[in-house]
Amino acid sequence: MKNKYFLKRLLLIPITLFGIMALNFLFAQLAPGGLVEQMMIRLETGQPLDATARFSGTTAGDIATGSQQEISSSYRGAQGLREELRKELEKQFGFDQPAWKRFFIMMKNYLLFDFGTSFYQDKKVIDLILEKMPVSISLGVLSTLLIYLIAIPLGIRKAVKQGSAFDVTTSWILTIGYAIPSFLFAIFLIIVFAGGRYLDWFPLKGLVSDNWETFSSFHKITDFLWHMTLPVIALTVGGLAGLTFLTKNAFLEELSKQYCKTAKAKGVSVNGILYGHVFRNAMLIVIAGFPAMLIGMLFTGSVLIEVIFSLDGLGLLGFEAVQNRDYPVVFGTLYLFALLGLVLNLISDFMYTLVDPRIHFDKRMS
Repeated sequence: MKNKYFLKRLLLIPITLFGIMALNFLFAQLAPGGLVEQMMIRLETGQPLDATARFSGTTAGDIATGSQQEISSSYRGAQGLREELRKELEKQFGFDQPAWKRFFIMMKNYLLFDFGTSFYQDKKVIDLILEKMPVSISLGVLSTLLIYLIAIPLGIRKAVKQGSAFDVTTSWILTIGYAIPSFLFAIFLIIVFAGGRYLDWFPLKGLVSDNWETFSSFHKITDFLWHMTLPVIALTVGGLAGLTFLTKNAFLEELSKQYCKTAKAKGVSVNGILYGHVFRNAMLIVIAGFPAMLIGMLFTGSVLIEVIFSLDGLGLLGFEAVQNRDYPVVFGTLYLFALLGLVLNLISDFMYTLVDPRIHFDKRMS
C-alpha cells in the first residue's frame, strides 16, 4: 500500500507542477502594468533599459550601440505611446501570440530545463539561478541547523520538566516568537543591533564586506558569518516552535511506553533512560522532518529576509524579477522551486514511513 501511495504521489508531481505554473501564468496575464508597458514608460522617461539591448531591428541596433538617450528623448516628446514601437516590443518578447500558445511553448521548453534569458540582465535564467543559489542555500542550511541545535535540547528539557514553570514559560516565549513574522523581527534586529537606533554590532546589509577579497581564509569565514548572523537569527526564531514541540511530544510519547517504565523500575537514571533508550527512537521522527523544514527555510521564509538585508540570493532575484516583470526569471525560478518542493515533500513523507512503519499515508488517498 505504501508503494502504491508513493507511486501516486510521484505521478501527481507533473500534474501539480502544471497546475501551479498555469495558475501563476494566468495571474501574470491579469496583473496590470505588463512588461511592454514598463518598457514604453522607460523609453518615455529616459530610464535605463538595461538588458533591453536584446531588441532586434533598427531599435535594437540603436539601443545596443548605446544611443538610448537619443531614442528615449524622441519618445518623451511624443503624444502618447507610438503603436509601431508597441508592436515591435510585443513581437520581440512574444506577446503578439495568444497567451495559451505562449504558455505551452514555455512549458515545452521547461521540460528540457530551457528557461530562456532574462529580459533585464541579459543572462541565461539557469545561470542566474546557479549564481544566486549558494546565498539562499547558505541562509537556509545555517538557519535549519541552528533551529535543530536549539530546538532538540530545548524540547528534551521541556519533556523532562513537563508542566513546570520552565515548560510553561518557554512555551509562551516560543509561541510569541512563532507569531511574529520573520521580516518584522528582522527589522527589530536592524533597529537594535545594526545601527538603526541603539547598537552598531552587525552590518546592515550585504553578504560580505567590500574588501572581502583581501582577507585571509579565516577572516573570510568570520566576515561571512558576521554578515549572516542577523538574517539567520531572524529566520531561526520563527522556526523554533514547531520543532521544539515536535521533539517534546516525541519524547513524552516514548517516556510513556512500557520499556521506559521497566527501565525506571530497575533503577536506571533519568539520563540513562533518556539517552540510552528514548533518544534513538524519539529522534527518528524529528530527523525525518528535516527535508520539510529545509523547504520552508529556502522557499518561504528567506525571500523577505534577503530583500531586507540585501542578500544577493534567489529571494532577492525573484523579488526584483517580479518588480521588473522579468517573466523568464519569474517563471523559471517558480518552476524549479515548485519541482524541488514537491520532490522534497515526497522524500520527507518517505522518511517518515521509513523511520516509523506505523505511519500510513496511503489512507489519505482512499
